Order: sequence, then C-alpha cells, then structure tokens
Amino acid sequence: MLTRRCFVAIALLAGISSALAETAAPADPVAILTAIYTRAAKGKGDGGGAFIIENKAAKTKYLSKALVALWAKADAHTPKGDVGPVDFDPVTNSQEPDVKSFKVDAEKMEADKAIVAVTITGHRNDRKPADLIVRYDFVREAGSWRIGDIRGSSDGEAWSIRKMLTDSLKS
Repeated sequence: MLTRRCFVAIALLAGISSALAETAAPADPVAILTAIYTRAAKGKGDGGGAFIIENKAAKTKYLSKALVALWAKADAHTPKGDVGPVDFDPVTNSQEPDVKSFKVDAEKMEADKAIVAVTITGHRNDRKPADLIVRYDFVREAGSWRIGDIRGSSDGEAWSIRKMLTDSLKS
C-alpha cells in the first residue's frame, strides 16, 4: 500500500526527471543544430530560427560569451531607431524563412571547437545552391558547446555574423 510519504516521493521524482529532460541541453553541435532546425522546420517552415538571437537570454543559451559580448557592443553602437547590423534570420539565411527539410554535417570536430554545416531545403526553389548552406563555428565553454560564428552566402556573397558585428563598430 502506498503511504502518503511514498506518494510524495514518487511525485517529486517524476517532476524532477521531467524537468531535467525538458531543460537538458543537447550535448554536441550536431544535436544542437538538429534541435534548432527541427523547430525552424515545424509547420510550414516559415517560423525561422531567429529565436536563437531574439533576446539576451536566447543569445546566452546558444551563443559563445565572446559573440554575445560583441553583439551587445554592436547593438549599443547602433543609432536609436536604426536596425542593427544583423537584419535577417541567419539560421535560415533569409528575410522570409522557408525550411522544408535540412541535413546537418559535422565538417570538423575537435575537443574544443567544431564546424558544422546545415543544408536547407525549402518549399520554394528560388535560391542559389550555395545560399542553402549555413555553417556554424562552435566553441566549448565551461563544458557546453556554444555558437562562435554563423557563416553563409547571399547571392554568392559570403557573410559572417561575427564580421557583420565587427564591421558595424567601425562606422
């Protein structure tokens, strides 16, 4: 027979284990990007991935400390009322997100850094093949993987979030 004490203990353990399952971060860069792009591809795939940069808490969760600091510096340098240096969704490399499916490839994995490429397939076929690949430079910080840079190309022109933020401080 279950005693009240036993029932409370079981309820607490169930709550703790489900809370841990919900808050546990993916352990490696491939898993992190798979989770990000799975969310971006939900529904019609038009929600995008800007949720990783939408506010300071999101940036802190996904981005390296150095990239978060650089972004804050660039935002502070942006004149009031102007759009910041990153005016698109870097996860989908677009103004209008369109993610039907994706493929994640670990190009380089080391103990403290990694490069992972994501190839996006959209519902529309109006983009150059090179523009469908987004690369992520990951760094390990305090035992967790964080995004140190996001790179891609738009109409054949290479871009890097880190470079955009750094360049915005020069003007």
